[in-house]
Amino acid sequence: MPDLRGLESRALGGSSARAESWVLTRDERLAATYEHVGAGIVEVDGDGRMLRVNQQLCQLTGHSAQELVGRTIFQETLPEDLDADLQQFRRQLAGEIDGYSIEKRISRKNGDHFWAEVTSSSVRDAEGKFLYAVRVQHDITSRKFAEQALARRMDEQAALFEFSDRLQHVSSLEQVYDVALDAIVRALDCQRAAILLFDSSDVMRFVAWRGLSDGYRQAVEGHSPWMKDEENPRPVYFEDVQASDLSDALKQTIAGEGIGAVAFIPIQERGQLVGKFMAYYDAAQNLSDPEVDVALTLSRQLGFSIARLKTERARYAAERGALQLVSIVESSDDAIISKDLDGVIQTWNAGAEHLFGYTAEETVGQPVTMLIPVERQDEEPGILARLRRGERIHHYETVRRRKDGSLVDISLTVSPVRDGSGRVIGASKIARDITERKEAQRKIQESERQLQELLAAIPAAIYTTDAEGKITYFNEAAVELAGRTPALGSDEWCVTWKLYNPDGTPLPHDQCPMAVALKEGRPIRNAEAVAERPDGTRIPFIPFPTPLRDISGKVVGAINMLIDISERRQAETQQRLLLNELNHRVKNNMQILQSLLFTSARRAKSGEAREVLDEASRRVSAMAAAQRVLYGTADANRFAATDFLQAVCQTVQQTLRPDIRIECQAASGVLSNDVAMPLSLILNELLTNAVKHGIRDRTNEAVRVGLIEKDGEFELYVEEGGDGFDLHAVRSGSSGLQLVLGLARQLHGTFQVTRIPSSRASLRFATGMTS
Repeated sequence: MPDLRGLESRALGGSSARAESWVLTRDERLAATYEHVGAGIVEVDGDGRMLRVNQQLCQLTGHSAQELVGRTIFQETLPEDLDADLQQFRRQLAGEIDGYSIEKRISRKNGDHFWAEVTSSSVRDAEGKFLYAVRVQHDITSRKFAEQALARRMDEQAALFEFSDRLQHVSSLEQVYDVALDAIVRALDCQRAAILLFDSSDVMRFVAWRGLSDGYRQAVEGHSPWMKDEENPRPVYFEDVQASDLSDALKQTIAGEGIGAVAFIPIQERGQLVGKFMAYYDAAQNLSDPEVDVALTLSRQLGFSIARLKTERARYAAERGALQLVSIVESSDDAIISKDLDGVIQTWNAGAEHLFGYTAEETVGQPVTMLIPVERQDEEPGILARLRRGERIHHYETVRRRKDGSLVDISLTVSPVRDGSGRVIGASKIARDITERKEAQRKIQESERQLQELLAAIPAAIYTTDAEGKITYFNEAAVELAGRTPALGSDEWCVTWKLYNPDGTPLPHDQCPMAVALKEGRPIRNAEAVAERPDGTRIPFIPFPTPLRDISGKVVGAINMLIDISERRQAETQQRLLLNELNHRVKNNMQILQSLLFTSARRAKSGEAREVLDEASRRVSAMAAAQRVLYGTADANRFAATDFLQAVCQTVQQTLRPDIRIECQAASGVLSNDVAMPLSLILNELLTNAVKHGIRDRTNEAVRVGLIEKDGEFELYVEEGGDGFDLHAVRSGSSGLQLVLGLARQLHGTFQVTRIPSSRASLRFATGMTS
């Protein structure tokens, strides 16, 4: 490269001092220009690191020169624009291009950014090697914002045009809402939108939405910034919801939905507020005046379309209604007739021809009295007088005459017909043949009479109630059982004077079986109660209350039959006395037998004899324990498993040494009487065997016994910590085991022995009795 300073010095006439002064002045001027030129200038190396920056670039970025030098140009670039700049710079570095221009966003120190047009030029040495790049950056933020605003206005106009065009092709309100939501999201550049309209109760409710959760809609539905009768509602918007004056609860709800800004735009029909549409933004958003104008334009078009469709729908419904009315009148099986206020027939449909036998030609223009029997002619003047007063006559039952002279039962509904001013000018009459209904009513009445005769003949107390429990009927047997005559329509739930539970505690009438049956809508069975007559006598009885339902299944009342069980109670009492006597005698006999066995065992000189007698004594004790449970229960046919297990275990425990423990574990279910004795003997043998052969450490171990019921099957088990025994190996050598197996077969049960993890002998058997 030539020495410019030398050339310049010679050009100035060889005056070295003057030349150097001129060059120095020029360099200072260039440096000042470099610093103050109206564009940011930066010199960067091959890695993109800034080597030198001018003052204008510092002002643009907000950083000092010291903060910028050493950083790369890509650190200040927004991520969205980084790849395009990086690719072009790499091409420039590789020599594919000498320079390039690009528009990108550059971060400022305060966190903001600006748009810049960047021109990057390469500086190379004589051999073409890359030395550094000079990048000139012009601030084009204002131009960019203007371009974006213009593009936004164009997109808004396009959205409005598309909205208007699509509205021409909609045929339902649902389609209007869908088109409107598309337009709102596009025109207002929002992320979510919704349309709400007033319902019949003047509550704002969602009719269409995009991107809103069910919980959010339920939380904010009904909220409106305007009163329904507000004449000139204006848009309401919150640029930053969290900084607004909304309530804390509403802010929390909106924030939970991820909404940062929201706009409320009123929707009107013919000047009347009918609803609103909502525009939702995920972040804080400034809604400009042009955007507000666009929102109002959308709202006007939406309101107009809703009103147009509603009008079309109403017109179509009116036309369809008129056609349907004509069709109904012509095709109705009921006689539909119109007449003037003088009683002259004006119209006559096919139903009237079918009912009365006259054609329209025979009746139109004739007085309606032609249909009224002579003895009922005085009805028509009264009907006409009521019509002139504007009254409507509902379901007036009377008799009319057919063309053939026969009479027919009919139900009349007569309504006044008015002109446009509201003046009554005639009447519309609907006549319905009720002959079959009258006959059905007669049959029902006859059936009810026969039913009452049947109920009265039944030798049991029977009564009925309505759905609220009021007495509607009772027979003489009910009077005899209650000792009083019930009051129809006022007595509730039961015909008796006072009620008691079987244990003698008072039973309120509103808690009696009949009351429960009505309240719960189900029959009540297997209940008992006691009725007290006014004279103080008490009658035990079994009720059978059953709800009565109509054809739709609704409970309309109930019927109850009370069975006097006084004689059965007396028989049960006598049976209990006999059972107690039998129990007493059996107990005495077993005690005598046990005493004889015990005495014989003490006197026996042979050890084998003593052992046999001891075993017999223990077996008798076990049977006695079962017998006490069996005859100690109030039920003569079954007994509780828990009582049985406790009694037998306690009896066996009494025959053992004090240091041996028997632990009675779970017991559940109810057993029938026929299993008591076999089961007591089995349990005695298993416990005796476990104590004799199973327990190793009597201070720390115990025998565990349980009797549990599941799905109709019982399991009796005995567990201990010993090694147990092999069932097959000892089956033939043990008389006690032979007894257990024989009794197990008697119970149709299965006996098994397991040895891991502990010794366990169990018997499974079924019984027909359940808990």
